[in-house]
Amino acid sequence: MALPPIAYSTLQSSLIAAGANILAQAITAHQNNTSFTIDWIPVFQFFLFAVVSTPPNFLWQEFLESTFPSTHPAPTNDAIAAAASNDEKALDTSPTLVEPKLNVRNTIIKTLLDQTVGAAINTVMFSMFMHPLKAAMAHHLPGQTGLDWLVGSKAVADYSVVDWPAVLAKSKAEFLPLLKAGWVYWPFVSVLNFAVIKDVPTRNLVGSLAGVAWGVYMSLFAAQ
Repeated sequence: MALPPIAYSTLQSSLIAAGANILAQAITAHQNNTSFTIDWIPVFQFFLFAVVSTPPNFLWQEFLESTFPSTHPAPTNDAIAAAASNDEKALDTSPTLVEPKLNVRNTIIKTLLDQTVGAAINTVMFSMFMHPLKAAMAHHLPGQTGLDWLVGSKAVADYSVVDWPAVLAKSKAEFLPLLKAGWVYWPFVSVLNFAVIKDVPTRNLVGSLAGVAWGVYMSLFAAQ
């Protein structure tokens, strides 16, 4: 039984996010000239963030596409030529009089909305999700593997220890730096998605694949 598109995209994005974090750990080990051992706790954290953040992003992309369609019907070259020459027979017999063409105005609007409203919400969501989760899981030891920490005697995440004012302050401090860093990269992905890719599930896949590089950056950023 096939998964609904939103569920499939969520699973896909979550696995890619986990892989990006593992790649970031490998890069860090290489930079520090240390042996590479996967720390499964941040892998789990990034996997979980993708599980939580992908569905609203999927719905956001559906909203953008339904409100500002990528294409609009336009007359084909044959139809224009036939109309210019008053060739009614050609117009009557032409198999296609209209074809979908890129709506440049809608593409610009979607890109601007995605890189302002969407980017701001995603940045806040990341900070307000990851910092409390890291603090709540701080009692687990780095380097624990498999399900050792998941089935241990302590809860996976203890949110009673989270310093929420500190989380809010840190989220505010990193909001603009993260947003500006994203603007160097994500607008190009958005234009590619909106101008070339026709459906939301495929756009989510392209975004997830492009997100490998961004996920590595965010993993390194979160590890600081």
